[in-house]
Amino acid sequence: MAIGKRGRDWCGMALGLALLAGLPAAAQAPGRGGPMYCYEPAKTDPPPVKTEHSITVNGKTLRYTAEVGKIPIPDASGKTMGHMFYVAYILDNPAPGRPRPVTFSYNGGPGSDSVYVHMGGFGPRRVALEANGDNPAPPYRLVDNQDTWLNATDLVFVDAIGTGYSRATSHKNLMKAATAQGDLDTFTQFVRLWLYQNNRINSPVILAGESYGTFRTGGLAFDLWQHHIALSGIVLLSAALNQNTIVESYSDDRPYWLALPTQTAIAWHFHKLPPDLQKEPLAAVVKQAETWAQTKYQGYLDLGGALQGAERQQALQEMAEFTGLSPRLLDAWNLRISTAVFDASLLRSQRETIGRYDGTQTAASRTPGEVRPGFDASDLLSTPYIDEFVDYLRDELHYRTTLEYGDRGDGGAGIPMWTYNIGGTGGAGGWGTRGGGNDVSQDLERTFAEDPSLRLMDCQGYFDQATPILEAQYGLWHLFLTPEALQRVQLVPFLSGHMIYAHQASREQLHADFDAFVKSLPAMAR
Repeated sequence: MAIGKRGRDWCGMALGLALLAGLPAAAQAPGRGGPMYCYEPAKTDPPPVKTEHSITVNGKTLRYTAEVGKIPIPDASGKTMGHMFYVAYILDNPAPGRPRPVTFSYNGGPGSDSVYVHMGGFGPRRVALEANGDNPAPPYRLVDNQDTWLNATDLVFVDAIGTGYSRATSHKNLMKAATAQGDLDTFTQFVRLWLYQNNRINSPVILAGESYGTFRTGGLAFDLWQHHIALSGIVLLSAALNQNTIVESYSDDRPYWLALPTQTAIAWHFHKLPPDLQKEPLAAVVKQAETWAQTKYQGYLDLGGALQGAERQQALQEMAEFTGLSPRLLDAWNLRISTAVFDASLLRSQRETIGRYDGTQTAASRTPGEVRPGFDASDLLSTPYIDEFVDYLRDELHYRTTLEYGDRGDGGAGIPMWTYNIGGTGGAGGWGTRGGGNDVSQDLERTFAEDPSLRLMDCQGYFDQATPILEAQYGLWHLFLTPEALQRVQLVPFLSGHMIYAHQASREQLHADFDAFVKSLPAMAR
């Protein structure tokens, strides 16, 4: 779902229990779906299953075939290192004479399965949420998705190794897959193999990743080009191309000023801004905050400890107007307000904490001001999505397994934490350091240079604190594209949080924007 998402550490529990009991590493762990493995032999996988379905979208009936299965992924020596789980939706009898695109879609994490984009966003069936994205009361239900992207493209939803139902064949291979480069290697092989196995090598190919999935997309676009697979389009959902612009550190103040316009948007939502700002439309307020962050706030932060006296008081007052926080609190935190501090402080008098993934959502706090609450107010959708997805696979798509579906987790007994090593051993192309390991901007920049027909749409939520909207713009600015190439890039804002499609109005807008994006691709004009 998102960078820093607290996944359920099922694999860690499985390995930990196995090691303590002296059992093999592939020992079972109890759970909703029965046995759960971090990795297991291929014989535990059901064979691929195809089923026929239909859905009516905007008065037009779409008949399609759903295929559920796994593809064995080879390592550099040709041996199978894991199996990647996918669900593909292929339109039956597409219009003759027109190319039919295929879109590969996935979430991020890193370490998250792809159930969110699948069952929340673009698949033909989705989990019914409240119109504002709130979690509904159980029992949950599935509905036909009127905003499915199937009307414009075939769809392939795929889980990273160690997430969902995708598994490595050994703990050593799981360790390799839990790295930025290992992740790219497996996704490159998956896309290549799926296109070849389904005779779609000449179809227009689109990548649509969310959050860390956008980081994956930047590197994957480059690696696929090295394998002579050209893309027609890229859709970034809540983009994070450079990890250095997101995580605060003593040596880099960029995350603070890049996050400020998002804090302004959230303060505007809760009516915490001065009257002159509060009465303006959100887009205009955010634009003012962006200008202040770039022209003044960045300079204040660059002064470090030298920001004193009248200039400091002026900075505190200006920042208070754009954040809704008191000058006293801003001074106490030295003008460096992390997401955690902001979330704990804006509604402190109301004893509420703001959600990181969606700043419009709140939860009661027993300790107002606590910057590390036990859960995130906007990270409550895993249960309805996963429960309904497992039932959907079994009942409608006829794919039955006793494995437990879920995220890789944040590390634990035997489960590796994520390693950023772009360009390390095994990387396709071997192009230098490729951004220093945690930045794929250069990968995407070079892909644009080598593929002059490539189009990109970056979709960002105003209330998303995990990947703030100005941070996404900053990432696009630092692709250093030519003026001609910049004409092929668009950034689209949404009145939403991190999961743009969770909000009904934003999901409808995203559907319309994607349709227009696909029609604009040069490949569709042939």
